Amino acid sequence: MSSPTSDDYVVRAIRPDEWAAVKQLRLDALRDPVASIAFLETYEDAMERPDSFYQARAVGSAEETGSARQFIAEAPDGSWAGTVTVLLEEPGTKDWAGYPVERRQGHVVGVFVRPEHRGNGLIKTLFDAGVSWAWERGAERVRLFVHTDNARAQGAYRKVGFAPSGLVVSFEKDEAENELEFVLER
Repeated sequence: MSSPTSDDYVVRAIRPDEWAAVKQLRLDALRDPVASIAFLETYEDAMERPDSFYQARAVGSAEETGSARQFIAEAPDGSWAGTVTVLLEEPGTKDWAGYPVERRQGHVVGVFVRPEHRGNGLIKTLFDAGVSWAWERGAERVRLFVHTDNARAQGAYRKVGFAPSGLVVSFEKDEAENELEFVLER
């Protein structure tokens, strides 16, 4: 049997009753060898969160008028192969790093594709769903942050159309570490 292509996956928003699978996928992502530079949260922090945190996240993502949507990719065998979450940021607010948000924009977070599903175009399929959702809600651009040392992720984001904006911010957990902003303009 050949390896699946991006067309073999079903990409969809998570449902409220899938909170346990959402939690498990997050924990699996935080065990990835590059998790320490790919995510601001640690595995230990995620394990300490109560189930109600993941339940609220799943319910919030499923709300039609919500400001965040988590997408997952179901593999042909029904397992979850990857995820991407998009948050809407509104003008007049501040982002996670304390910078003012000047226009309505999508902010991609929590990107993860299981190693055995990488390299087949799945990341583009996930991003297409997330970016389309942001455009449908009036976002003028979509952005994400990626660690300066995470060349693999930077390459993947460039392949799906994102480019560095020139903004560099420090990690909250380590001032010596930097994140690059990548953007996709409408």
